[in-house]
Amino acid sequence: MSARWSRRLCAASLVVALGAGGSPAFAQGPAPAAPEVRAAATVGRMTEAEKTVLTHGIMPLPVGANPPRIPTDAIPGAGYVPGLPRLGVPALKESDASLGVAYVFGLRRDGATALPAGVAMAATWNPDLVRQGGAMIGAEARAKGFNVLLAGGANLMRDPRNGRTFEYLSEDPLLSGVLVGAAIAGIQSNHIISTIKHFALNGQETGRKFVDVKIAEPAARESDLLAFQIGIEAGRPGAVMCAYNQVVGSPACANDWLLNRVLKRDWRYPGFVMSDWGAVPSLSAAWAGLDQQSGAQLDPQVFFDRPLAQAVAADPARKARLDDMNRRILTAIYAAGLDAEPAVPGGAIDFAAHAAVAEAVARQGIVLLRNRDGALPLAATAKRIAVIGGYADTGVLSGAGSSQVQGPGGPALSVPLGGTGPFAAFLSQQYHRSAPLAAIRALAPQAEVVFRDGRYIADAVAQAKKADVAIVFATKWATEGLDVPDLSLPNGQDALIAAVAQANPNTIVVLETGNPVVMPWLDKTAAVLEAWYPGARGGEAIAAVLFGKANPSGRLPITFPASVQQLPRPVLDGYAELEPNFAGDRPTPDARLSANYDIEGSDVGYRWFARKGEAPLFPFGFGLSYTSFAASDLKLKGLSAQFTVRNTGQRAGATVAQLYLVSRHGEAKQRLLGFQRVELAPGETRSVSLNIDPRLLADWTDGGWSIAGGPYAFALGDDAEHLGASQTVRVAARRWKD
Repeated sequence: MSARWSRRLCAASLVVALGAGGSPAFAQGPAPAAPEVRAAATVGRMTEAEKTVLTHGIMPLPVGANPPRIPTDAIPGAGYVPGLPRLGVPALKESDASLGVAYVFGLRRDGATALPAGVAMAATWNPDLVRQGGAMIGAEARAKGFNVLLAGGANLMRDPRNGRTFEYLSEDPLLSGVLVGAAIAGIQSNHIISTIKHFALNGQETGRKFVDVKIAEPAARESDLLAFQIGIEAGRPGAVMCAYNQVVGSPACANDWLLNRVLKRDWRYPGFVMSDWGAVPSLSAAWAGLDQQSGAQLDPQVFFDRPLAQAVAADPARKARLDDMNRRILTAIYAAGLDAEPAVPGGAIDFAAHAAVAEAVARQGIVLLRNRDGALPLAATAKRIAVIGGYADTGVLSGAGSSQVQGPGGPALSVPLGGTGPFAAFLSQQYHRSAPLAAIRALAPQAEVVFRDGRYIADAVAQAKKADVAIVFATKWATEGLDVPDLSLPNGQDALIAAVAQANPNTIVVLETGNPVVMPWLDKTAAVLEAWYPGARGGEAIAAVLFGKANPSGRLPITFPASVQQLPRPVLDGYAELEPNFAGDRPTPDARLSANYDIEGSDVGYRWFARKGEAPLFPFGFGLSYTSFAASDLKLKGLSAQFTVRNTGQRAGATVAQLYLVSRHGEAKQRLLGFQRVELAPGETRSVSLNIDPRLLADWTDGGWSIAGGPYAFALGDDAEHLGASQTVRVAARRWKD
């Protein structure tokens, strides 16, 4: 919790006290009590039996070894926690929702608007737009009756092979923290609670329930934890969801250092910590800082019901902890207004307006990676266009797992991956009802547009040879629960692209992926677009960028390596030894797995590449445009920077101004310090001001932040690799605690 938030709550409590004393400031009525004050009062009215009602919940679906009885007021979704009607406390009705209200196999027989993947949202570098996306998701959740959304993925992308890379935002703590805070604020503007997750250091899906992350505290504080800290300060989420993995020997959901010390003591976080589903090892998690057991049927036991009550009865010293658990949950309920503004199922949803938000995110998140000789935007004079592969005649790919979203009517196409296990239903490639082929035909009505599915390279090559331009759609599916083995495109698509590009030098590649890929065919192509998983209106957004209806402005929020050999861990920990296991459970009781994050420490992503002097395929922050920009006149004063950005080209467009630290005391040290998306008409110049968070200049030492006084060099950059002239200023020494 930020100091500002803490002061706000304290001030609110003081106002209540003064009001009770007859202050004339409240002539129109008393101020409402602060959420924490109300929560404490409610806890004081609770019976002992009521104190273990809010501390655990079920997954209201027929899943688990012993599926629970589903209450009549529950909504099919991720979670349900009964309320306390006697005290006016509503039930918590929870849905997965990072990218939209989750589909849950279509069990609700409804649909929701799918935003593009989290990595696509981050590629916009646009907090205002990300907030709009969060507000849209929150509005749809509220209309369906949900009042808690399991959103706000803030984990840094330490390994691009992580199966959940598409759900998260970036490899940088500032970018991730600012954007996740914006998304959370948007969601909670609907009087519902959002989480921030998965706390913390949740870097891979292989062995996800038992992999033990090794990392020193300073490195953790300066990287993943800083992303969460900034996100909590910016978005003020009502809940924090802890992670499956272990952190330095202890499960994240029973980790005293993470939950009690960092989150609740150091950051003074006032909300509650809920578990991930099936992540509670024992009752001891309550004493380590966990406040609520979620989806309890997936754990070995419902620990936070009778066992919790019995433990408190046997040891009265535990009573204060149980009261604290309830007070935190109630604080979040009252802060979000769940009781005063209840969510009621059956609300109206403006799907057209929400689709427009999804399309705006997709347009701004698409990254133009290559554009040889101005191959894009496509000229209206093209007479024959060959569209190849990627089910482009049907829809656009989405990521899978608990974040899966589908619109009304379900997926346009579902390609099962087979299997008979309990999670086989998760393992299908699903496509949204937004076909790029139809969108291309709509914008090129005079052209002959032919489609080939790409299964046969010879057929694709024959069509490419006859076309003025060939557009190859390449897909790489990813899901929660499974990592990918490398950065190649599956199913022979690299060979397909190479053959088509050999046949037609005017070949454009559109990538629908949830993580970086290597491109052995890159130099043979005319243009490459990274469209990610582009959501409910992805086909229309891709076509708009291809034909110049939208000027590409996306910038990479993650480094694209040239090969896995450039990564801190070229071999993904455990991938070769363990059978693919969606649940991530131990294959045997004695199975052990560790991931050593001390290799890179806080130098995640582009920081690692800078430290090692490696050149990636495409750097963090990279993206091309149909126009050109120049940033200049950098001036630094204290912790603020001013400079100008000019559109030096012939088209209107947007760029992302990026400010980097490049050295301290003469030693190379790269960190993103600030950014701003700027839209400019041709020839237009705008002044940009950025405030620098001092934590980005500091190191974590001896329990606090420390800036060593001396010369610091800063530079503006088109991306993390292409930097302008540096400017050196002296920064005063400083030391402080959170």
